[in-house]
Amino acid sequence: MPEPRTIVIAGAGMAGAKAAESLRAEGYDKRIVLIGEEPEAPYERPPLSKDYLRGESSGEQARVHDAGFYATHDVELICGTRVTSVEPSARAVVLEDGRRLDFDRLLLATGSIPRRPPIPGGDLGGIHVLRTLADADRLKSVLARRGRVVLVGAGWIGCEIAASARQLGVEVTLVDQTATPLERVLGAELGAYFTDLHRRHGVDLRLGAGVAGFDGDRDVERIALADGTTIETQAVVLGVGVAPATQLAAAAGLAIENGILADEWLRTSAAAIFAAGDVANAMHPRYARPVRVEHWAWAMDQGTAAGRLMLGAEQPYDALPYFFSDQYDTGLEYVGLHGPGDRVVVRGSLAESAFQAFWLDAEDRVTAGMHVNDWDAIEPIKRLIESGRPMRATALASRDVPVELEEVART
Repeated sequence: MPEPRTIVIAGAGMAGAKAAESLRAEGYDKRIVLIGEEPEAPYERPPLSKDYLRGESSGEQARVHDAGFYATHDVELICGTRVTSVEPSARAVVLEDGRRLDFDRLLLATGSIPRRPPIPGGDLGGIHVLRTLADADRLKSVLARRGRVVLVGAGWIGCEIAASARQLGVEVTLVDQTATPLERVLGAELGAYFTDLHRRHGVDLRLGAGVAGFDGDRDVERIALADGTTIETQAVVLGVGVAPATQLAAAAGLAIENGILADEWLRTSAAAIFAAGDVANAMHPRYARPVRVEHWAWAMDQGTAAGRLMLGAEQPYDALPYFFSDQYDTGLEYVGLHGPGDRVVVRGSLAESAFQAFWLDAEDRVTAGMHVNDWDAIEPIKRLIESGRPMRATALASRDVPVELEEVART
């Protein structure tokens, strides 16, 4: 495969920025064009719900690279514009200002879009999402007023914003249809830990509750729940998930299924077009099926891999999924990918400030693991998953047995 003369990257988030960095690190010395819809240079999103939202860090500290990186590395960074169309056969993209760019390789790293469910009153002012730096700035202004905020959705983003808001002294109500926070991703048993965590910090949890609508004059003033109760509020934040931003790829005729379908080399259904980050649903060699992950670490690693793969690297992308979260004084890391039928084994007590959890499949293999405030645990957990060997659940649950492969694996 001849070396490309021009590589275009559509999407200047973490995946796109790391792909550009990777290309230069691999010795590619020809044209790179990095195009971002936001007016900002690439930045990291995790601080938006944490330290940036609380005013403890700046936007500059969230940048993926320092201010001079793109000029120093001869990366053409185009901010504040969209790619409006992709022409696979012509190997060209068109920008919203009419510019046309030819490419030899194209990386689609268009990210994801916050969901806004069709709830009555959803067009009122004061109903926020959190995805961009501009979203975070608007929400910071809301939190500075110290009024009540209602968060709809007790997933990662809802829980992290709830924690940050409470740390700022804001009254918070957290609403979700599930019985516990994070139940959809961690299950009810571990979700109970986060129920207690947020209640201890003063969050008003309304669980098992659906939203019937929002009410107010021009701005939202109250939220009505499905059981007929209402909650007065100054603002609402929707944290009900994101959708992969596939519109550009779909219009170009690329295969779409829960994101842009790609193979284990991140190649899409169109020649010379690759995908990475939130938008990519890429075949994973370990799981023998496409996997799409919405997290900073995945975008960083997959974007870096995309740079190598666009230059013809032979090693497919096979990293273990990974994510982290910080809420109050609680930090966690999760690695792997558990299935709906996997059972959970907890090492320690959920009432303690530090514990581990392991998901086991029907053959007692560890498919995923997590720790809370136990920072030496993640590497041993990774080794258990990567081994693919059956484990002894009793050993995993015992604090008296080290979490090492030779200690907990069946002989």
